[in-house]
Amino acid sequence: MRVPTLWLFSLFMITEGWNGFLGSDDGIKTKQELILNKEKPLGPFQEYELLLQVAYRDSKEKRDVKNFLKLLEAYPLFLPGPVKIIRAKATTYCGIQNGVLRCACDDGYSWFPPSCLDPQKCYLHTEGSVQSCDCHLNNLTQSVHFCERTKVWGTFKINERFTKDLLDSSSAIYSKYTTGIEIQLKEAYKSIQGFESVQVTQFRNGSIIAGYEVVGSSNTSELLSGIEQAAKKAKTGLHQLFPLEDNSFRVFGKAQCNSIVFGFGSKNDKYTLPCSSGYSGSITARCQPSGWHVLRETCVLSELEELKKNFSVIASNATEATVSSLVQNLSMVIQENPSTTAGNLASVVSILGNISSLSLERHFNVSISTMENVINISDHVLNSASVTNWTVLLQKEKNAGSQLLASLENISVLVPSTALPLEFSREFINWKGIPASSNQSNLGYNYQTEMFPENTSIPIRGHALIRSDQFQKPLPETIISMTSLTLGNILPVTKNGNAQVNGPVISMVIPNYSINEIFLTFSKIESNLSQPHCVFWDFNHSQWNNNGCHLVNETPDSVTCRCTHLTSFSMLMSPSVPTAIVPVVKWITFVGLGVSIGSLILCLTIEALFWKQVNKSQTSHTRHICMVNIALCLLIADIWFIVAATVDTTANPSGVCTAAVFFTHFFYLSLFFWMLMLGFLLAYRVILVFHHMATPLLVAVGFCLGYGCPLIISIITIAVTQPSNGYERKDVCWLNWSDGSKPLLAFAGPALTIVSVNLVVVLLVLTKLWRPAVGERLTQDSKATVVRVGRSLLVLTPLLGLTWGFGIGTIVDSRNLAWHVIFASLNASQGFFILCFGMLLDNKLRQLLLNKLSPLSFWNQASKQKSSDSSVKPRFKKTFNPFQHERKYVLSYTGESSNDIMLTQFSSSE
Repeated sequence: MRVPTLWLFSLFMITEGWNGFLGSDDGIKTKQELILNKEKPLGPFQEYELLLQVAYRDSKEKRDVKNFLKLLEAYPLFLPGPVKIIRAKATTYCGIQNGVLRCACDDGYSWFPPSCLDPQKCYLHTEGSVQSCDCHLNNLTQSVHFCERTKVWGTFKINERFTKDLLDSSSAIYSKYTTGIEIQLKEAYKSIQGFESVQVTQFRNGSIIAGYEVVGSSNTSELLSGIEQAAKKAKTGLHQLFPLEDNSFRVFGKAQCNSIVFGFGSKNDKYTLPCSSGYSGSITARCQPSGWHVLRETCVLSELEELKKNFSVIASNATEATVSSLVQNLSMVIQENPSTTAGNLASVVSILGNISSLSLERHFNVSISTMENVINISDHVLNSASVTNWTVLLQKEKNAGSQLLASLENISVLVPSTALPLEFSREFINWKGIPASSNQSNLGYNYQTEMFPENTSIPIRGHALIRSDQFQKPLPETIISMTSLTLGNILPVTKNGNAQVNGPVISMVIPNYSINEIFLTFSKIESNLSQPHCVFWDFNHSQWNNNGCHLVNETPDSVTCRCTHLTSFSMLMSPSVPTAIVPVVKWITFVGLGVSIGSLILCLTIEALFWKQVNKSQTSHTRHICMVNIALCLLIADIWFIVAATVDTTANPSGVCTAAVFFTHFFYLSLFFWMLMLGFLLAYRVILVFHHMATPLLVAVGFCLGYGCPLIISIITIAVTQPSNGYERKDVCWLNWSDGSKPLLAFAGPALTIVSVNLVVVLLVLTKLWRPAVGERLTQDSKATVVRVGRSLLVLTPLLGLTWGFGIGTIVDSRNLAWHVIFASLNASQGFFILCFGMLLDNKLRQLLLNKLSPLSFWNQASKQKSSDSSVKPRFKKTFNPFQHERKYVLSYTGESSNDIMLTQFSSSE
C-alpha cells in the first residue's frame, strides 16, 4: 500500500559570531536563488533563518519531527564555529487531498494574506476557523509565502537629515541606527506576552522615517495592545538616542503592501531603494491596493555602465574595428547576465543608438558578425518576458521603443551588398537582407516569415510583396526586411485609445530608393478584435500613422494592406464590440438580467406552491422536475454572468474570472441538457407507449443527463485549454474564440445540437399524435400532459436556439450594432421566456395560480368550509337518481345483488 507523503516546514533561528563558519555570506538560498532568510546588520552576532522541508507519513511521525525540533533548542547539533540554534519551530504542514496540495498553519502561526505558498497557483481559503491554502502542484519548489508568526508594524520619524547610506545595509550609519533602535524597542517590548523579536526593516526619506517589524506568538490584537501600552517606554528610550518627532509613532496590524524587496507600506506610500549588488541606480515604488507598483527603475548592470563610458572615450577616434568590438562586448555582457531591468534596456537602447549614429556619420560598413551580434542583442531585449520592464521604461522615456527600431533600421542599411544574402531567424526577431538583382525587375520581391507567440503552436505570419513594376533601373543595392512580434508592444498607440497592435511589425528598407506600392499581409494575433487600420511607424512624431496605407482585404485570420512608401508597418485593431455599442449593450443586459432573475425566482416559487397539485402522473412529475432544473440552472448562470461582467480583466489575472467562465459555461450547458431531457421525455411518452420505466429511474437519467454531461464537457474544456492560457478571453470573462483550441465550441456545439434534436423530436411527436398507430392512443390525461410538454418545447427550443444563433452572429459580424442589441435582449430575457412559455402556458398551472390569486378565492374557501360542515348531515335525503340530469355515468357491478352496483366515474357535459 502506498503511504501518502506530507510535509512539515520548520524554521531555524541560528546565531553566529562574526567570524563564524557562515562568514559574510548573503544568506541561505534555494535552487531558485530565492533568499529565504533575513540577515541582521553587522555586529557581534548574526542571526539567520533556515527553512527546511521535512516529509512525514502519519501523525506519529509528525509528532516525532516536532519533538525533535524541541530537542534542538535544548541540545543543539555539533556545528563548527561559535554557532547556536536559538529557536526551532514547525510552521506549515501540507498533504495531498484528491490530487490537490492543501497546506495549513501549525499552532501559533498564520498565513500572511493575501498570498500563500505560490501566489500565482495557490488559493487561500479564509472562511472558517482554520485557513488553508490549496495548490494544483505536486511539489513546493516555487513556494514563497509560508506560515509565519503574528506580525505588526510600526514607524516613527527622526528629525535628522536623511542620507543614502541608510539604504545600504552594509554601511556603518545603517548599523548604528538599526542597532540602537532595536536595543531600545526590545527593552520596551520584552514584557509583552508573546513577544519574540523586533527588527528594523527600512529607512525612508522625509527626515528619517524608520520602519520596524514586531513578531510574536499571540494574536494580532493582543500584540497590538501590548505595543500600544509600551509605547511611552519605547519613546523614552529612543529619545535618549535620537531627536524624535512628536506624535510620529504609528503601529498597525495590517500592511496593505508587503514584500521582501520593499517591506511594508500603507496606501500611497512611496519608497526608493538602491539596486542590488552589481547594479547602479535605484528603484522607486508606490503602495497601491494591488501591492507595490514600480514607478521608476534605473538599475543598470555595472558592465553596461562601463561600456557606455568606453564608447564616450573611443567615439572621437572610433574605427569599424572598435565599433565591431564594442558590439561584440555588449552581446557577451548580455549573454552572461540574462536578467533584464528597465535600466539595462535603457542602456542597451542608448548604446545601439550611439553606434548607429556614429556608423552612419562615418559611413562604416557593418560586418556579418556585427550584424549577427546586433540581432542577438535585439532578440534579448525584445523577449516577451521583458515587456513589463519596457512598460516601466516607457513611463520615463516614451521614445525608447522608437529609438530601438530606428537603430536597427540604420545599422541594417550599413551591411554591404557583398555580405548578402544573409538571414538571421531568432525567437523574437527575424532579419533578412539580399542584394538587388535583375530578378526584382522580372519577379519583384517577396518576403515571408512566421513566428510563434508564447504558449501557442499557431504561427503568426507576415508577408510583404513589391511587384516587379516598382523596380526601375538603376536598381537598388540591397533590400532589407525585418519582422518582430514584440516590437508592437513597445511602440505606443496614442490614437484610438482602445486600439492595439494586432500583428507583427514588418520593416522594409531599401537604401536610397523609393517605391509607389507595397502589399503587406499580417496574421491576426487576437482574432476577436475588429476594425483593422493599416499603419506605419512615423519616426518624426513617434506614433502610428495611416497616411498612404489602406485596407485591401480582411479574412478571419489575416489583414492585407497596401501602402505607398517603405518603412515599418503593422495594423491596429480594436475590441470586437465597438465603443459606441458598449453602453447600450450593458444597459440592455443588466436590465434584462434583472427581469430574467425575477422571472426565474417567480417560476421556482410557483412550482413550490403547486408541486403536489400538478404532479399527478409520471409524465407530469418528470416534466416539472425538468422545468425546475431549467429555471434553477439559468438563475445560477445569470448570477455568474453578472459576476463575470463585474470582473476587471485588465488587472492581474484573477481566479474569479476563470471560476465565472467555468460555472457560466457549466450552468448554461445544463440548461440545454435539461431541455434535451424534456425532448426525450416527450419522445418516450408518445413513441414508446407500451414501454414503462420506473419514475426514480427516469429522474436519475434526467439528473445524469442534465448535470453529468455538462460537468464532463466543462471539465475537459478547462483542462485542455487553461494550461495554454486559451480558456478565457482577454477582454471579457467568457470562453475564448481567438485561439486555435476555440473552447467556445464546447458550448456552441452541444447547445445548437440539442436545439436541432429537440426540433426533430417535436416534429416526430406531432406526426405521431396526428396519426397514431392502432392500440397506441394515449389516455386523455397523458395526452394533455404530452401536449403541455410539446408546447413548451415548440416555443422554448427555437427561442433559446435563436438567442445563441444571434450570439454566433456577433462573432461573425462583430461590428454590426443590430447583432449585439438583439443578442443582448434575447439572452437577458431567457428567464422571462421560461416563465411565460414554460409555466404560464400550462393551462392547469395557470388555473391553479388564478384560483390562488383570485379575490373570490376567500369566498370559495368559505363556501367549501360550509359545505364540509354540512356534510355531517345524513346523505341522500332524497332518492338518488343518477339519470335525472344529462351527464355521463359509469356503473360497475361488484356482486350478485343490485346493492352491489357502485358509481365509479362521473363527468358532466355542462
